[in-house]
Amino acid sequence: MTSQPTPARTHQSVETVFRLESPRVIAGVARLVRDVGIAEELAQDALVAALEQWPRDGVPDNPGAWLMATARNRAVDLIRRRENYARKLAEIGRDISAVAPPEEPADPDDIDDDLLRLVFTACHPALSAEARIALTLRLLGGLTTAEIARAFLVPEPTVAQRIVRAKRTLATKNVAFEVPYGPDREARLDSVLDVIYLIFNEGYAATEGDDWLRPGLCEDALRLARVLSGLMPKEPEVHGLTALLEFQTSRAAARTGPDGEPVLLKDQNRTRWNRMLILRGVTALTRADAMSGGVPGPYVLQAAIAACHAHAYRYEDTDWRRIAALYGLLAARAPSPVVELNRAVAVSMADGPAAALPLVDALTDVPALRDYHLLPSVRGDLLVRLGRAEEARAEFTRAASLTRNEREREMLLRRAAG
Repeated sequence: MTSQPTPARTHQSVETVFRLESPRVIAGVARLVRDVGIAEELAQDALVAALEQWPRDGVPDNPGAWLMATARNRAVDLIRRRENYARKLAEIGRDISAVAPPEEPADPDDIDDDLLRLVFTACHPALSAEARIALTLRLLGGLTTAEIARAFLVPEPTVAQRIVRAKRTLATKNVAFEVPYGPDREARLDSVLDVIYLIFNEGYAATEGDDWLRPGLCEDALRLARVLSGLMPKEPEVHGLTALLEFQTSRAAARTGPDGEPVLLKDQNRTRWNRMLILRGVTALTRADAMSGGVPGPYVLQAAIAACHAHAYRYEDTDWRRIAALYGLLAARAPSPVVELNRAVAVSMADGPAAALPLVDALTDVPALRDYHLLPSVRGDLLVRLGRAEEARAEFTRAASLTRNEREREMLLRRAAG
């Protein structure tokens, strides 16, 4: 005879199920109430109901469906109590709980998925980048406000305010809970991809704090990218971003030493790279290439660069000429000083440090890179290779003064001392 689960274990099950299912529940309810803030509150109400009932009655066979049904029923009750929904209810003419959500207008590009609508709503351009990240992690990542605050090393009230303001902005601007069509979709999709990329980058090379890596954020971003690639299978940039994150995540185990210190790419033990993730990245990149029609977007190009590293079993085998050429294409497609800096690194590996130093020097007066610690770090590396040790020491020291990550600062100071 099997023992009954304890209330503590049932509570843990409820919380685990809710973290996994909450994005779908919120998305399904938001389609009814057309307000992500209210939808999240109704989903939380369903969680409270589960915490009350499941320890007493047992966990249902399909807990996700139970949460969805409970939240939708509460949404229906809310709609019925609102006078401004009376006309809509009269048009429906029967119990709304028995009626499927209204269909979107027929369109060949329509993607009929509530979760996708939630992605585009959480990443709406009307919100600041910080608000989009916080709201996306809250609604789609299932993270609590405290978890988001810890991940980004900001006070919890700051994150809470960002989320509240984001919901209020979406409500006051009457942002439609929908996937945009035509030209608007590309602009909105760029915002979605950028948010996922920013979340991953903060986990992959933390800008602040004592840890070089924050694996939880990388995992959240990769999961979101995978979900999005399933929801939008015909978008090459979606597959490009997914491929990029698969490749980058494959190196995670080799990027830190025993004490958590950063390990540079050239010093990494490549036998620790995750070959399964690399294969997933190759598959996603192949899909993206097939769909891009010979005109790859920025994320497809970045994934192609990451693939060059993934295919090199030794650092010495890296195809730096191809990487430099790909950075040239990326600079033409999405110009930025950071891309130019990365291109300079590739040029230095392909043609030597003397060829790259003028490219780096040309960036020293760019305002966007004035406080960017990687600029003096790259310049210091080039100067070391040119035998200009004193100048290199000054550059590494300056780079250490600019970074806000303690692990990175320690590494740069060691390089300066060396």
